[in-house]
Amino acid sequence: MSKYEGASMIICPLEERDFQHVCAVIVSGDGPNACGHTLLHISGSWAWYVHISGFYKAPKWMPESNYMRYLKENGKREIRRWEIKLPNPKGAHDRMHELTEKPWLWGIVAHNCTSFAEEVVRAGGSKAGQYFNCPVAERFA
Repeated sequence: MSKYEGASMIICPLEERDFQHVCAVIVSGDGPNACGHTLLHISGSWAWYVHISGFYKAPKWMPESNYMRYLKENGKREIRRWEIKLPNPKGAHDRMHELTEKPWLWGIVAHNCTSFAEEVVRAGGSKAGQYFNCPVAERFA
């Protein structure tokens, strides 16, 4: 049985108004991954977690109700979360839709789960991100 990571995001269920509240969520890594993992928590009328997981995969999403299942089945724990203000929620929403149209080429340290989150929030007008793309080692600010 495979571990729960969410469903492949073939169609983005998020609405523009959901991007009024966005957090970068840092969880522990698994296996040899000491840097941890970054997800986006996006909530408005609905609450979702969105992340990239895998070398050439579509983004995955899970409803708020399945987040604890994700942590438990993957042996992860939440380390911290940072609220991110988006001056342009429409830009973040539109970018998320674009990113669901093709698989994400995951590149371990570069072009990874953190850079996926950065692309979405930067399209929303935020400058938040991480310099080293190692979620547990630095702030997502």
